[in-house]
Amino acid sequence: MLLDAAKATLLLVDMQERLLPAMSGDADVEKRCAILLKAARALDVPVTVSEQYPKGLGHTVAGLKAEIGSAPVFEKLAFSCWKDAAIRDHLIAHHEEARPMVILAGIEAHVCVMQTAADLSAAGFAVFAVADAMSSRGPSSHALALDRMRQNGVSVVNTEMVVFELLKQAGTAEFKALSALVR
Repeated sequence: MLLDAAKATLLLVDMQERLLPAMSGDADVEKRCAILLKAARALDVPVTVSEQYPKGLGHTVAGLKAEIGSAPVFEKLAFSCWKDAAIRDHLIAHHEEARPMVILAGIEAHVCVMQTAADLSAAGFAVFAVADAMSSRGPSSHALALDRMRQNGVSVVNTEMVVFELLKQAGTAEFKALSALVR
């Protein structure tokens, strides 16, 4: 199954000030999340953002705040976004508006992202985990997270795949702007 901008949402998980610097390849992950946010904005894909215990871990990193714009940001304590009632209700509302696809990125891959992916998949969403737009403290945890996600029926993709699947074709103003970000 390919992504469809008219049927998708982007869920950015816990890209926070005190958490991101501890991740493997943190700068690359932040850059790829920014690309996903730009693509979502350009193609009218709704964005949802979670923050795990921001009192202790800080808020979403400054480099992504401008790209998030007016997207809703939900504070949570549960590791899985699906286990938070407000986020779950928000995602269900998107599903009911014919947006059953969730593009998933963020940190930590083997905790909050993986648990969210498994729960969303079990709830009937088509989940696309963006492998190069997520990280863990160690590469082995990231790899295990991707394996677990696949076992739970999640499609593992990369940022470039997401952008070009959402675009569908060349020759548009959006193609020109977004393809330059992934080259």
